[in-house]
Amino acid sequence: MTTEIAAERIPVLPLENSILLHEGRAEIKINPPTAGIIKGWVDRGHQNVLATGLKDENKLHNLTEEDLYKTGVLIQIISTHSDGEGVLLKADVVERAEISKFYFEKNEVLAEYRTAPDIMDISQTEYDELLSYLKSLIHEIAEQFRGSKPMLLLVDRQDSITKLIGFSAPYMNTSRQEKQDLLEIRSVHERGIKFLDYMLKQKESMKLQIEMANKFAESTNKQYRQAMLRQQMKEIQKELDEDNPGKKEKKDYRQMINEADMPDYAREAALEEVDKLEAQGPNGHEEGMIKTYLDLILALPWNQKSNGKIDLKKAREILNRDHFGLDKVKDRIVQHLAVMKLTEKKRGTILLFEGPPGTGKTSLGKSIAEALGRKYVRVSLGGIRDEAEIRGHRRTYIGALPGRIISEMKKAGERDPVFVLDEVDKLMTAYNGDPASALLEVLDPEQNDSFSDRYLDIPFDLSEVFFIATANSVSSIPAPLLDRMEVISISSYTNTEKYHIGFEHLIPSVLDEHGLDSQRLVITDDALRAVIENYTREAGVRGLKKQLAKIARVSSEKIVNGDTELPITVEEENLEDILGRRTVRLEDALKDNFPGVVTGLAWTPVGGDILFIESTFMPGKGELVLTGQLGDVMKESARISLSLIRSRLAHQITHFDFAANDIHIHVPAGSTPKDGPSAGITLFTSLASLITGQSVDTGTAMTGEITLRGTVLPVGGIKEKVLAAHRAGIKRIIMSTENREDLKEIPAEAADSIEFMFVERVEEVIDLALGITLPEQTVLNIGNQPLAGEQSLKRESQ
Repeated sequence: MTTEIAAERIPVLPLENSILLHEGRAEIKINPPTAGIIKGWVDRGHQNVLATGLKDENKLHNLTEEDLYKTGVLIQIISTHSDGEGVLLKADVVERAEISKFYFEKNEVLAEYRTAPDIMDISQTEYDELLSYLKSLIHEIAEQFRGSKPMLLLVDRQDSITKLIGFSAPYMNTSRQEKQDLLEIRSVHERGIKFLDYMLKQKESMKLQIEMANKFAESTNKQYRQAMLRQQMKEIQKELDEDNPGKKEKKDYRQMINEADMPDYAREAALEEVDKLEAQGPNGHEEGMIKTYLDLILALPWNQKSNGKIDLKKAREILNRDHFGLDKVKDRIVQHLAVMKLTEKKRGTILLFEGPPGTGKTSLGKSIAEALGRKYVRVSLGGIRDEAEIRGHRRTYIGALPGRIISEMKKAGERDPVFVLDEVDKLMTAYNGDPASALLEVLDPEQNDSFSDRYLDIPFDLSEVFFIATANSVSSIPAPLLDRMEVISISSYTNTEKYHIGFEHLIPSVLDEHGLDSQRLVITDDALRAVIENYTREAGVRGLKKQLAKIARVSSEKIVNGDTELPITVEEENLEDILGRRTVRLEDALKDNFPGVVTGLAWTPVGGDILFIESTFMPGKGELVLTGQLGDVMKESARISLSLIRSRLAHQITHFDFAANDIHIHVPAGSTPKDGPSAGITLFTSLASLITGQSVDTGTAMTGEITLRGTVLPVGGIKEKVLAAHRAGIKRIIMSTENREDLKEIPAEAADSIEFMFVERVEEVIDLALGITLPEQTVLNIGNQPLAGEQSLKRESQ
């Protein structure tokens, strides 16, 4: 056989996912733009095209010589058929072709080639024997499949080794590279032996599959079916991957535990579980549980620590960057870090950030973690009522899990993270345990170096963890738990602080979340202040962020619809169109003053607030009616106030008959429960205003507890109450003299705008609120005996 050199360039058909072998017939699907080139070539009367495989089947564009095999085949096109997406070619594969040079012109690939016929280097007898053996081998393999007889008839008709290979290769489970190797071998003897080797491998593979199927055919019991399939998969994986160096090895738990950095007691406990695992045998009923437990022990950070160092300057910079104001809180945090650095104490720290929602308690934990260079983990404890959430479940239960403390330590990967226990004041007690009591061990520096989780069942050291708890109120936290934490109070923000937070933090954040920037949306300073004063009434800034987000959403819609020019500027006068009518109208509530109506101050877990106490009277039998969901303590304060009024004002009030009139006291917002003694002087003043017919200035608010002797006692929550009064526009506050020291914590902005009046007795309260002067003692001539209160006062003076 001779080699024929082509006299002209002909198109090349790159084959994406197949390799053609000569002396066979093929159907080839080709896509644009190659389809158009080949079809044009055929339409011009040409039938011959070169076909060669792509070395990288995923590279279809910008081809070079390096992307194509130099050995391909010459095909003769029999017919073409267009199906709308490309062209389907039917062609005879004529001969092997060796390409001498490629030409790349626009989307077309041309080539010069020469044919490379087979070299007959085998005797006719050996040739016939090899051909016969190959056919019999194909029969052995094909007979394992149903419906293979028609194909075997075609196999028997092949009268040469080359044709047999060309016919059979597409049905074999061989790679493109193996088929290309077959194509490039010109020696008939060598190619026949190579193809025989492929066939024998195919036969062995089929034999293995049949053996594996037969090996487990008898295990038809439904109880073992799933185990059978898993074992079969293992055997197949073992046979197929025995020469694969990258295959996934089975875990050697004993070796992993011996090499792990863990205490001896933990290693001993883990090795005991390994002994149990090995004794179980394959598919033991406890295998999964033991492996899960061992994976947990290996993943826990027994000795891994962060490399972070305490840098006070960096810590203050991070705190100032992430939080506006809170200067005293930041000072306490930095001072705490300074003590940690000086003492180099290994024992962990436990802080409690207490304050209203939205004041930055949780985000302070993130900033501390960044400042210390430690991992940050957080657990929300709100609503948890099962102590197993803290301590975990015993492994005897199905579906047992470690508690949240151990789970989060596993995620942290270090033994000294900053660990935030969020909403610790909202833990609940139920029939299945008290999670607050379970936290006692976690937060006790004397005990948490050997914290015992029920699932882990071995001590774990939490002594180097920096614990930060957050709460809205410490009143609901059990005393033993509160005693283990250092409390840092975070107060409400003033309107000025809210303005700076909104301008520096919230507006940039909201713009970014809504795909906006300062070139598209501008919120003026007056608009921001108006949103704070007229649309939010809160201690924190979450409501402010929601209102800013609403402005951003409305603006985004206008920008997308093309209804406005950029940038959109939001002015104060635009707010009602965007946010609706004002939701805060304190000035309307304070506008008119009536006898019997007095402004009080209240503390709530979400910050301070003002409240109005209203009194009226009607003909009756001298009864006292109380409404507004008042608690027992507040009801007692109302009765004490009425008793004081009758004892101190009865001789001066001649137009009012207490026995012939009922008095009704109401505290608005009736759906909100109210309790506590701090409304004592407010209730007393309300009754005094009602009885005397004189009004109290609406710009005056008051807070304080009273006694039957007329003494005004101090109350708590002064800081939050004063900030609430400042937000409401109150100008004067009356309180107990003993609360004077509490004003040192009030921000200067609020303290400077309010006049504080300090009192010790109710006589002073009446004088300041109503301008009525009362003697300190009043004697009723009932048998010429002094009042019990007067006797008490005399005893005190003696």
